[in-house]
Amino acid sequence: MSAEALFVFKKADMPTAKKEATIEELRQKLGASKNLFFTNYAGLTVEDITKLRNELRKDGSSTYGVVKNTLFSIAAGDDLASKFEAFLAGPTAIVFAGDDPVAPAKALKTFSDAGKPVDIKAAYIDGQIVDAKAVAQLASLPPKIELLAKLVGSLKSPLYGLVTVLSGNQSGLVRVLNSIREQKEAAGSAA
Repeated sequence: MSAEALFVFKKADMPTAKKEATIEELRQKLGASKNLFFTNYAGLTVEDITKLRNELRKDGSSTYGVVKNTLFSIAAGDDLASKFEAFLAGPTAIVFAGDDPVAPAKALKTFSDAGKPVDIKAAYIDGQIVDAKAVAQLASLPPKIELLAKLVGSLKSPLYGLVTVLSGNQSGLVRVLNSIREQKEAAGSAA
């Protein structure tokens, strides 16, 4: 190996301040994100990516960023990097999402249906790696808040029925007692 080639190799291995800042920013995003969606951004223009970012921001907890695979692997650490290794090939952009994985999945589907399709490589949802089919199924679900509302409604219905039945017995008892009182009053005034 020539001295010039050795110099180029060592210079490329040395992290620059900009790369260190990018790695730290990625670490912070990873720490703040419960869910990640790995996409291939090839074929998307800057305008398309901006539209997608705007679609993702509607839920308030998702961001979309183009990443360098090697820097993302370093930021993820050994444990996560080994899980993501298969998806960090070629052009990669990642949706960093909060607690609700349904909203970003819906945003990706909405954007793909309206314009250029976004190739979803995989997703990391609540500690599990899922494929693009699972993300498509996730996009067909109602949002988390709607699912919670349906659950509360399901729980409320039997309780409401129970309260109605129990209050029916109480009102029946009150009617019987009122009837007895009226009979006694009628018997007392007749005497």
